[in-house]
Amino acid sequence: MSRKLSSEVTLEGVGKRYGDLWAVREVSLTIRPGEFFTLLGPSGCGKTTLLRLIAGFALPDAGGILLDGEPIDHVPPWKRDVGLVFQHYALWPHLSVYENVAFGLRERKVPRAQIAQKVAAVLSQVGLEGFERRRPSQLSGGQQQRVALARTLAVQPRLLLLDEPLSNLDAQLRAQMRIELARLQRDLAITTLYVTHDQAEALALSNRVAVMLEGAVVQQGTPEEVYWRPRNRFVAEFVGAANLFPVQVVELRETGVLVETGSGTRLPVPADPGRWRPGTRALLCLRPEALRLEEAAIGRGTGFLATVAGRVFEGDRHVYEVRLGEGAHLRVELPALGEGRIFRLGDRVRVELTAETAVLLPET
Repeated sequence: MSRKLSSEVTLEGVGKRYGDLWAVREVSLTIRPGEFFTLLGPSGCGKTTLLRLIAGFALPDAGGILLDGEPIDHVPPWKRDVGLVFQHYALWPHLSVYENVAFGLRERKVPRAQIAQKVAAVLSQVGLEGFERRRPSQLSGGQQQRVALARTLAVQPRLLLLDEPLSNLDAQLRAQMRIELARLQRDLAITTLYVTHDQAEALALSNRVAVMLEGAVVQQGTPEEVYWRPRNRFVAEFVGAANLFPVQVVELRETGVLVETGSGTRLPVPADPGRWRPGTRALLCLRPEALRLEEAAIGRGTGFLATVAGRVFEGDRHVYEVRLGEGAHLRVELPALGEGRIFRLGDRVRVELTAETAVLLPET
């Protein structure tokens, strides 16, 4: 298992139709060698269909798929040299861990001595030494997930496809498996395409993320780009918590625009002035953790006067709901550690922000 597995995948205008419904529409992506690339979106957005197209379990009705520059649209699944880990693991219940992991190698007529060597190596990589004789029913959910991953890695595929492999685990184990999966992918440097509806997984694991909606990719980029610079309302709300409220563009500047809220508060926002006109209505996006609270009497920064309407303690942070003068509400997240003041219901505060963390989005 010392060989580095690294292939490039290119999708050129790929589409898949079921009757009159396009489950995937004009998707063009390049997944670079050794990259951990995630398809993120809600149920029914087309991400698993796209994964099946790459694996060969379905044929595209438009566009094409290339692996290392070679078209693979009409190559059968068993000849694509692509590994797929399913959401439900698909382990053989009557076979031991060793036999499950060795299954693909035996199908490929690998000599017995090499099978033993490869199985031992891959079980070591996923931390399952000593589990060779156990059956899937004797394993925890996390251990079953690692067996499924080991079985796929044992045949050394050119591309690893993961279809929501952590969704059946509890929250604590899922967080632990994220770390293990990221380490394993980094050590192997295998090109990986990951499908999930969980934005925390996508942000934690990925080199790049493509957000999908109704069969199309609506934004792609690094986790930081997608989170801090969403292009529309859907991405802003789906990838993390977001405060969105209506504003109006009142002035164009060299490095951005000036917007005005319903209560008359004016705020500078970094934006391409060529995309906006004075009088245009828009949405201002503010991430909760990018905001700060100060007492209304001493706050001097850019922001809003507000009243504390609610507070929840979540261990590492305080989550506040504050009510603005125009009736809008904002979510503010502050670290629980430190010397910051804890505000109480009814306190008058100023919500302060830095202009660099604000994003101006189209109204629709």
